[in-house]
Amino acid sequence: MKTYPHPIIAREGWPFLAIAAAISLAATFLAGWLWALPLWLISLFVLQFFRDPPRLAPESPNLVIAPADGRVIAVERAQDPYLNREAQKISIFMNLFNVHSNRSPVDGVVEEIWYTPGKFINADFDKASTENERNALWMRTEGGWDVTCVQVAGLIARRILCYAKPGDWLERGQRYGFIRFGSRLDVYLPLPAQIRVAIGDKVRAGETVLAECPLNTG
Repeated sequence: MKTYPHPIIAREGWPFLAIAAAISLAATFLAGWLWALPLWLISLFVLQFFRDPPRLAPESPNLVIAPADGRVIAVERAQDPYLNREAQKISIFMNLFNVHSNRSPVDGVVEEIWYTPGKFINADFDKASTENERNALWMRTEGGWDVTCVQVAGLIARRILCYAKPGDWLERGQRYGFIRFGSRLDVYLPLPAQIRVAIGDKVRAGETVLAECPLNTG
């Protein structure tokens, strides 16, 4: 998987920021600061939305870390629809003010990717996991554990970006995707995983530990 030097602003936001700044500058010169102020506020919103700070992942190889910034809205046993297994599911809701870069939750190889078109229901609702547009990433760790990480579009999210491909090796905290304008991520973990978060917890992509898996499948 091709990587790039870590920017302060996500590359997905550069066109939006350039357009917003150009319009704001034009309005400032043509109409003055007072009339242009709302446009500059919009530019500041675009700037904060596409921020992409570097993160330092914990080093322990059996840790599962948050793939997204946001708030934990579900911790439960559920059926993993992609691997057809019973699993532990953790869902993270991202609002408009969270960082929207998505990062690998584990060290592992990408076994398969499934993209499913769908609706744009509020990502805070449980049914968004099965009805909204989504992109699922199946990863297998060196210890033999299967982890499914699903990008789910939200009410106003209209673009899921995933740069990983089957066969890629991803490291914990490695940036692999982006969702524009509000969404959620679902993580399906093996049943033996020890969950380390609870509903309502705020998590940071690439840093917060979600769970701990045994070091091997035996």
